[in-house]
Amino acid sequence: MDVADLRGSIDSADLGLIPNATNDQTAQFQNAVNRAVERGRALFLPAGTYPVANLRLPSGTLIVGVPGRTRLVYQGGGGQLIRAEGVSNIGLTGITFDGANRSIGDFTDGLLHFIGVRNLAIDECEIAGSTKSGLLLDRCSGRIENSRISGAAEAGIRSNEATGLSIIGNTVTDCANGGIWIHRWQDGEDGTIVSANRVERIGARYGGTGQFGNGINVFRAAGVVVSNNRLADCAFSAIRSNAGSNIQIIGNSCLRSGETAIYSEFGFQGAVIANNIADGGTIGISIANFADDGRLAVCSGNLIRNIKDTGPYPPDVAGFGIGIAAEADTTITGNVIEGVPKYGMLLGWGPYMRNIIASQNVLRDCNIGIAVSVADGVGPAVITNNIVQGAKQGSINGFRWLERATGELNGTSEFSNLTVHSNQIWG
Repeated sequence: MDVADLRGSIDSADLGLIPNATNDQTAQFQNAVNRAVERGRALFLPAGTYPVANLRLPSGTLIVGVPGRTRLVYQGGGGQLIRAEGVSNIGLTGITFDGANRSIGDFTDGLLHFIGVRNLAIDECEIAGSTKSGLLLDRCSGRIENSRISGAAEAGIRSNEATGLSIIGNTVTDCANGGIWIHRWQDGEDGTIVSANRVERIGARYGGTGQFGNGINVFRAAGVVVSNNRLADCAFSAIRSNAGSNIQIIGNSCLRSGETAIYSEFGFQGAVIANNIADGGTIGISIANFADDGRLAVCSGNLIRNIKDTGPYPPDVAGFGIGIAAEADTTITGNVIEGVPKYGMLLGWGPYMRNIIASQNVLRDCNIGIAVSVADGVGPAVITNNIVQGAKQGSINGFRWLERATGELNGTSEFSNLTVHSNQIWG
């Protein structure tokens, strides 16, 4: 923001707020915010440290600092740093919010907490050192852009029941339980856009089998777009969507995931998973849980490699070491899968398979190229025009759960529900 953008602003020093003061500046800061709003002006904060706590932002608040040099440091005392509720048009630019790893009150789960805020704008800010989530948004609209969130003891950014939110171009790192959470308390349309973020080194302090430790986590939120993000070194998934219908997961780079790189699971209807890179992880892409009505997906143009068969907890019966797994009403086309220790593709699981097309994929150096369920009760599957090279234990085989039930299926099949032909098999 250049000087022209600040014309008409109020310098905080003119309202008694002094940078680098050693005493608590909460009262002076709150007064400065209120006076600036009353005058319809932006509040400019010169470089320096401002010790504060429990600030409340009214409608029309616009606070501008010097990026990297204007710091609001939370003073603790069982409260929080900033709260705004039921207001509109809040703007925060160029400010560092430092939680100083001090205790946050039981009444909130975030260092900065916005509730029912319309048109919230956070730009070029930094949020660090929260003992809970860094930024907590309940029923908010607006944009979080070009900001850095690090060192949160829970999630870096957590949104509940968004009403028109964009999270774009941020860096979220070194958070103990999650990177960016897009959640709803009940299933419903959400429509949040999560794009061009960098999310790295996300832990799973609370343990579990995937509830925590995800770079981007979508839960019960429909219509979310997750695109062009770079995610690395997440304890569980880079991107995990649980009951997120009509989700688009497009063009993301997912590196060194601790478990499944990209997951669409449990009770979703509709997912497009396209043009992603999954390098590392125990499963590249999983489109799962037809038993719980997880169905209807397009999986295309993804590159999956360097999958491993050991994960952060003992595997279930399906195990780890899978390139792409899918169960119902899904097309799998144009993917390239290399270096998988178990199944390049796992189509169906026991009786849970219906309407699967796997066509024009390249599978190389997998233990078994394509495993398709032939258990009683499965629906139709079409496996055509794939290239399978260097499969060690079998190229295209039928399975009943974990038991291999057929020889090679290419060109012949005793199962009326299977169409398997025109695949190129190479040693």
